[in-house]
Amino acid sequence: MFISTEFEGLWVIEPKVFGDERGYFFESFNQKNFEKETGILPNFVQDNQSMSSFGVLRGLHLQLGEYAQAKLVRVLSGEILDVVVDMRPESATFGKSFSIIISEENKKQLYIPRGFVHGFVVLSQTATFFYKCDNFYAPKHELGVIYDDPDLAIDWRLAKNQFIISERDRKLPTFKEFFSVS
Repeated sequence: MFISTEFEGLWVIEPKVFGDERGYFFESFNQKNFEKETGILPNFVQDNQSMSSFGVLRGLHLQLGEYAQAKLVRVLSGEILDVVVDMRPESATFGKSFSIIISEENKKQLYIPRGFVHGFVVLSQTATFFYKCDNFYAPKHELGVIYDDPDLAIDWRLAKNQFIISERDRKLPTFKEFFSVS
């Protein structure tokens, strides 16, 4: 099932899961169905996977200009809170955030169009996170927004002292600063 959100191009996908005594099966991506339901024809060129422990917060990141990426994200094991913020100044939802619990249990996916910063925090003991991208990683064109920006006021659902954050992510600009450095 494809569920549109108030954010243009941002989709929640709940796959149909077939289960029995052997386990389960579901189609995690079908380009024909994706295009039919969303009107978007992605050309995914790179798959990425990470494993993180409880409290790891990765983000909020995006790539700029011609290096921008759309992503289809899901969790293979564990549970995360996935968060995006619309950074498209012309958008009706500019500066607004969207969050969703994605887990191995609910098998939800999130399609994130270009122009959103993205991040997640691990809510389970560990989580394996997987995502497809429609553009290659270009580290020189990556930027982001600090996770605890007061203007965004994102509820990460954990206490700040529970976060494990990279030094690089701790130095990201605020939402307002982003537009003066990008």
